[in-house]
Amino acid sequence: MHESYLEQLTALTVPAKALEMRKYHKADRVYLGLTNPQIDALTTEWRAQLETEDRVALADALWQTDIYEARVAAAKLLTQARIRPDDAPAWNLIASWTPDFDSWAIADHACIAGQKRLVADPTRLDAVEAWITSDHMWTRRAAFVSTLPWTKQNNPKPSELAQRDRILDWAATLVTDHQWFIQKALGWWLRELSKHDADRTTAFVEKHGDQMRPFAAKEALRFLKKA
Repeated sequence: MHESYLEQLTALTVPAKALEMRKYHKADRVYLGLTNPQIDALTTEWRAQLETEDRVALADALWQTDIYEARVAAAKLLTQARIRPDDAPAWNLIASWTPDFDSWAIADHACIAGQKRLVADPTRLDAVEAWITSDHMWTRRAAFVSTLPWTKQNNPKPSELAQRDRILDWAATLVTDHQWFIQKALGWWLRELSKHDADRTTAFVEKHGDQMRPFAAKEALRFLKKA
């Protein structure tokens, strides 16, 4: 099924750009040299043509090729606020990708797709909580990139505040995980939270900031320092 869709991607290959991307991303896989707008245009077309079941199947097949642009396209196929029916297959597929993450760009595209499915059904946070104790650094990081929507509510409901506090508890368990990408993700999550919930951000950094790497604690408070 996926061959004709993959052909649409490969038809746009730019070898020189592909070489640049390989050097930039540093992950050992095939790159075609496409831009994000090119992938967006194709996947927008595909989403309109395919029923949910077929989109999930196509996303799975494209991901398995391990081609950079195909993996980005797989994530974009499932990046949608409403998927009908929004039952387990789309979320389960996105979650199954986390062990394959090996660079920030593909991981972030997949996590954006995951954000939509988590907001649609917050009970899926139970699955994300297990990522915090993963031996795989990119999976631990994905727990925070995937839950960024919980930093953004201006008028959160009590249930959303409870979920926000739950994620902050996860963050507290990882403040001593000093791998750069983990600390960057913590700083990013807290920085975004500070725009909407300065009190929680400040309280977290006051309690845990001395255990974080200095750049991450500084990033968490970046917008508050300007206030």
